[in-house]
Amino acid sequence: MRCLSTLDPYTVRYKNFDGHKLETCFYASDAFEARLLAIEFNAYIRNRPQCIDAVIREVRRSA
Repeated sequence: MRCLSTLDPYTVRYKNFDGHKLETCFYASDAFEARLLAIEFNAYIRNRPQCIDAVIREVRRSA
């Protein structure tokens, strides 16, 4: 397991069946891993991975 300090926060944005934009957040090493985590942990995305329209790396705030 990787230390949280080596991971970056990512927002995965997707559209539901009504076209509303929703977001879910993950700590990941890169955007591809964040996408995979979204598919693994979000049932809607798992059934419709094509609904993802953006994976955005967020700015990490310093302590």
